[in-house]
Amino acid sequence: MERGLSMELVRVTEAAGVAAARWMGRGLSNEADHAATEAMRMVFDTIPMRGTVVIGEGEMDEAPMLYIGEELGSDENGPEVDVAVDPLEGTSIVASGGWNALAVLAIADRGNLLHAPDMYMNKIAVGPEAVGKVHIDASVKENIEAVAKAKNKDIEDVVATVLNRPRHDKIIQEIREAGARIKLINDGDVAGALNTAFGETGVDILFGIGGAPEGVISAVGLKTLGGEIQGRLMPSNDEEIDRCKKMGIDVDKILYMNDFVKGDDAIFAATGVTDGELLRGVRFTGGYSETHSLVMRSKSGTVRFVEGRHSMKKKPLLVMQE
Repeated sequence: MERGLSMELVRVTEAAGVAAARWMGRGLSNEADHAATEAMRMVFDTIPMRGTVVIGEGEMDEAPMLYIGEELGSDENGPEVDVAVDPLEGTSIVASGGWNALAVLAIADRGNLLHAPDMYMNKIAVGPEAVGKVHIDASVKENIEAVAKAKNKDIEDVVATVLNRPRHDKIIQEIREAGARIKLINDGDVAGALNTAFGETGVDILFGIGGAPEGVISAVGLKTLGGEIQGRLMPSNDEEIDRCKKMGIDVDKILYMNDFVKGDDAIFAATGVTDGELLRGVRFTGGYSETHSLVMRSKSGTVRFVEGRHSMKKKPLLVMQE
């Protein structure tokens, strides 16, 4: 992939982030998601690549754009890449004006991203210090102890993040019994996974069940940061089991980093839609919008935080359409 592609992709998440942020707190999650998707799709048409969506908004008959299999990019001679997108991770977060909504995407060389089915996945994620020290089949207590040792912390100083769902009641209880602290999140486990790799967020480990597609996007981000994610698909019915079989995926297999994203070249980009531990949300000031984004490339290990100021008059795409 071309080195300059990283910064080109930031333009994609910026557009989606600004479009979604216009709907913050208005209680209209579908409208926010549609605005982000439409903006992301339009800017993808200007990116010099030949991309194929492998994780997107659904199958062709379910989504009008950014559907699985859709071709993206403006250059027939550009790099061939797999594309994973979540135009708005945290639709309900934006609707309520909550924390940690992102516009996010990941790309890798063609054939290198896991084509994860849209179903639940059990996950565990940690930052660089704890790589190789945790295991998805170990107990919550064992994993917390391992992270504490790896990061030279007392157990009571470890912070685990978990989606606030009834299905996680047992995990939450076990974290508390182990003596660690918890940061519950209502949505957005991509942000939750990434936060484990940045000390300033105060998060050490992510536990729990979330979307499988989000697991792939998280893996690209963590790969660039030297972190780790493990996962196992959790199909909820026979139809989902059959779908995994047709895709050649063993539902009992533990998925490691190289199962999620192969090779040494992948790019992750995200723009904050609402405020979070890592990224600020979009700000609107008069005729301008201000964005805060993150872009990372695994091949070089480069991590960039990008601040943008956008003229809403010169970029009409970023103005909310009602």
